[in-house]
Amino acid sequence: MRITGVICEYNPLHRGHLKQLELIRAKGGNETGIVCLMSGNFVQRGMPAIIDKTKRAEGAVMCGADLVLELPVTAALSSAEGFAAEGIRLLSPFCHRLCFGAETANEEVLLTLAKALLSPEFSEALRQALDLRLSFPAARQRALEAMGLDGAVLASPNNILAVEYCKAILAQGSCIEPWPIHRAGDYHNTAADLDNPSATAVRRLMVEGKEWAQFVPKEAADCFRGASLHTLKAGERAVLARLRTMRDEEFEALPFGSEGLWRKLMHAARQEASLDAVAEAVKSKRYTRTRIDRMILCAFLGLTAAELDSPAPWARVLAFNDRGREILKLARESADLPNLGEKRGHPYQAIEDRCDALYGLFAENTPEPPDPKYRVYCKR
Repeated sequence: MRITGVICEYNPLHRGHLKQLELIRAKGGNETGIVCLMSGNFVQRGMPAIIDKTKRAEGAVMCGADLVLELPVTAALSSAEGFAAEGIRLLSPFCHRLCFGAETANEEVLLTLAKALLSPEFSEALRQALDLRLSFPAARQRALEAMGLDGAVLASPNNILAVEYCKAILAQGSCIEPWPIHRAGDYHNTAADLDNPSATAVRRLMVEGKEWAQFVPKEAADCFRGASLHTLKAGERAVLARLRTMRDEEFEALPFGSEGLWRKLMHAARQEASLDAVAEAVKSKRYTRTRIDRMILCAFLGLTAAELDSPAPWARVLAFNDRGREILKLARESADLPNLGEKRGHPYQAIEDRCDALYGLFAENTPEPPDPKYRVYCKR
């Protein structure tokens, strides 16, 4: 069996994601296995996932995935580089190729840029660009252009992750094959497009109580319809309470807080009245809002830079079908495979348990109990 991996968030799964799953099956045939490594209850933008991970994983299997694993929370909240590197590390032992969307679905172009990012020449060019006080994305683009490459490719969000996947494959010496496919539509579009919807637009419709099901595969829509919605706004006071009671040394230990950024966040948290005001006070031309949002969420969840930099010891199994069960059996026979499922008593278990318990504070209607098994999903 040839197995294709997909690193995803499915926040939520929509018709564009379904196209990818159908394409993988069409190209690979019925014997192709599809393994999705999906972010759990918190996603890379520094936000809670709109719907609980178990529901999103269930919807993915209903729409064609065979096995859904949880991308560990420390990987899900990392930079694009860390997100991609952990994804490749966890999938490489049992996936033959990785399918991912990109605005520039040209494997040669993406691999060329990935090789450049790994070169000593790029490191020096990047340092010079950062000395100009540019943001990291702008400095990266300028550094690549100084090397005679098209740095503008990395101005598109899916291209950034695509190149990071290729970079991780090269850096880790992985045998997994990159398989880029064209990602149509606008990733950040807030207006829903029936053929190529963005997850941003679908989330907006959900939160506003408008009709969203037409942009989601029927099987997934039926699964999601009874799920509680989660937003950062709903948990704002809980996050502010954490920020206002943190000690100086806790701010200093945060991820993404280099060059004194942690101190700037600390001062803003002690002066501003809302999360948006805190983030805007810290954001600058050099530091993007997404980086600040991830930093704030890590503060709330109690995640340190050291924890985000350490490889996760496992990937938890969230959902599977009969073929997924077969993939699990084959995978567990591989000596190189990271653990699929946690070990009770391991220090990392405390991290994931804490994050899962805090997720319920972002529920829109009323806070949910810390243990997911006591949560009730009401029809909306």
